[in-house]
Amino acid sequence: MSLATHLNWQAQALQARLRAELPGLNVHLRDSVDSTNTRLLEECGASVAAQLDPTLLVAEQQLRGRGRQGRSWQAERGASLTFSLALRLRCTDCSGLSLAIGVALADALDNAAAPRLMLKWPNDLWLVDALRGSAQARAGRKLGGVLIETLSRGVQRIAVIGVGLNILPLVVSEPGSGVAWLQEIDARASAPNTLHRIAQPLLGALRRFERDGFAAFQQRYQVRDLLFGQAVVAGDLRGVAQGVTSSGALLLRSDAGPVQRLHHIISGEVSVRLQPRADANPGQQPALPLAAC
Repeated sequence: MSLATHLNWQAQALQARLRAELPGLNVHLRDSVDSTNTRLLEECGASVAAQLDPTLLVAEQQLRGRGRQGRSWQAERGASLTFSLALRLRCTDCSGLSLAIGVALADALDNAAAPRLMLKWPNDLWLVDALRGSAQARAGRKLGGVLIETLSRGVQRIAVIGVGLNILPLVVSEPGSGVAWLQEIDARASAPNTLHRIAQPLLGALRRFERDGFAAFQQRYQVRDLLFGQAVVAGDLRGVAQGVTSSGALLLRSDAGPVQRLHHIISGEVSVRLQPRADANPGQQPALPLAAC
């Protein structure tokens, strides 16, 4: 059921289109909620139905939006698109799911032949201002993020996939804030038309992920990999990012000591930060031995 909202979401038309991709899906609109992920997790946990209908919950305003590792997510009515999708996942391994979703969102919103929307492992969309391939860490600002939470009901695995995108400038959108918005690359973007633009590709990506895993998205991810060849800090590790594996793990070549080591970092383990460094050029890396760990 949809409650009164301020924007024209054309929810019935959207629901009809999405049901062609995912039968039984319901689109719910809310004027204001604490967190769309929290609300759907509560509803899924309380459900006693044998079959859970997939649900897309859209909120014009989130009062306590959440990001990865408990971070808050700022959103403003009309300036942000915030929604969550709850559905059963027919896969046993969700490794790389946030990366696959990021690929689907970025490809739906931006030209992959000359990308400005890049993906910062494991779940952020960044708008890049500088030319790609610079020896310096690419200048860019965060435009959006993905938060995936799961729960089990018997043998079923339920995924709640939250997406937050900045559409218009936020109050904090000032020089140095690190915030980007979609209208910088699409002047016609609004929260409703952006939802219509990305919802179907998102569902298609989820179904392909169920069949083929992240490996089916790996090549497209590489095109938008913000971190590749860049100096980064991951927890206590420092080094140069070397892309991602077919299961979505970040590869980090450490630059300490006489022997370089290639670390596999799993999503959720640590936070990863870009570190500007003049010699972080992926085409001119020293030929030292690698040791996996």
